[in-house]
Amino acid sequence: MNLLSAVPAWCWWLIALVLVAGGQQYRVFVAKGDAAFARGELADYRLEVAERDRRVAARARTEEQRRQAVADEEGESARQQLELAQGRAAGAESAADGLRGEIARLRDGHRATCDTISAQQRQAGTSTIVVLGGLLEESDRMAGSCAAALERSRIAGLACEAVVDRTKAP
Repeated sequence: MNLLSAVPAWCWWLIALVLVAGGQQYRVFVAKGDAAFARGELADYRLEVAERDRRVAARARTEEQRRQAVADEEGESARQQLELAQGRAAGAESAADGLRGEIARLRDGHRATCDTISAQQRQAGTSTIVVLGGLLEESDRMAGSCAAALERSRIAGLACEAVVDRTKAP
């Protein structure tokens, strides 16, 4: 008799079942180990990404602060230039007021000297001087306001240009 035939068939089935179950248990054990390794790798990756995000955010904050400092500095410089321009404009306005006073004085003097001229000639001469004096005064006022507006605009434009130039990435 053969040793293999001495073992009943149900034992062979039991042995096969134990081998298959053992193989499955081994596969489960290996899969759990792989899953634990993958979880560890995922945790490391998440830490790495979080650290990279923190560094990027810190760099962005630093760049924003640098740009804000540049903008503040240029704004202060523009404010000082505007104050200087306003002072110069006030001085020019004062000088213009003096010229307007001189024009008024000359106009009044011309009226006084023209008393001896005939009424018709005096009327024509007076109206010419009055018109020219008025035109000169008005053009002087307009030139002053245009110069002040132009100076403000120039200072603001230069300040904006400087901010853009200095905030570009080095």
